[in-house]
Amino acid sequence: MSAHPLTIAIDGPSGSGKSSVSKEVARRLGLAYLDTGAMYRAAAWWCLREGVDLDDAESVTAVVDTMPLTMSVDPDDTTVRMDEFNITELIRDSAISTRVSKVATNLDVRAILQNLQRARIAAERNGGFSGGAGIVAKGRDITTVVAPDADVRVLLTASEEARLARRAKDVHGTADAQAVEATKDEVLRRDADDSTVSQFQIAADGVVTVDSSDLDFEQTVAAVIAAVRSVSAL
Repeated sequence: MSAHPLTIAIDGPSGSGKSSVSKEVARRLGLAYLDTGAMYRAAAWWCLREGVDLDDAESVTAVVDTMPLTMSVDPDDTTVRMDEFNITELIRDSAISTRVSKVATNLDVRAILQNLQRARIAAERNGGFSGGAGIVAKGRDITTVVAPDADVRVLLTASEEARLARRAKDVHGTADAQAVEATKDEVLRRDADDSTVSQFQIAADGVVTVDSSDLDFEQTVAAVIAAVRSVSAL
């Protein structure tokens, strides 16, 4: 393990494997794991529960600013709670997936959640779940906005074909033509929407690109860990 707290930031488009790979990297390196995408999903769920029109940016911001969100950063227990109610599975529903960009493209909401993300990263560098070992944080703009000073920054990408097949398999259990077509709008539209407020398609200076198009899960995890070791004292 690194002699100092390690921050690993992993960015990339939908279906690139950010969540599963980041979580496994955190598990293998004994680090905390922060899923920033889950924060936006939780915010969308909370606004809908509170009856807020997602097109009303000011109301959405006000509700998100006071939402009672708690998230575990244990890679073996990624529970998301809102006012002690477990919403871990609820925020993965397709109804949230198709509407989360309404919240994620609200710049005031992004500022609120980015501050929470920075605070959580700092907490893990100073103790927290990892005992000060550090954290793997994944999300749309982790490498460029939230943690541009991270020890290791990775852009995890893949071809459109590979990303659609993976998401179709996750959502529908199969990657046949019908499942891929049913998933296309969710993946490509969300990337298009989110790209208006976040750059996650091209690696910024100092960010290592890992293309997982032709890699399986184990190979992708190994590639990310290799990238970590190439630029850190791990």
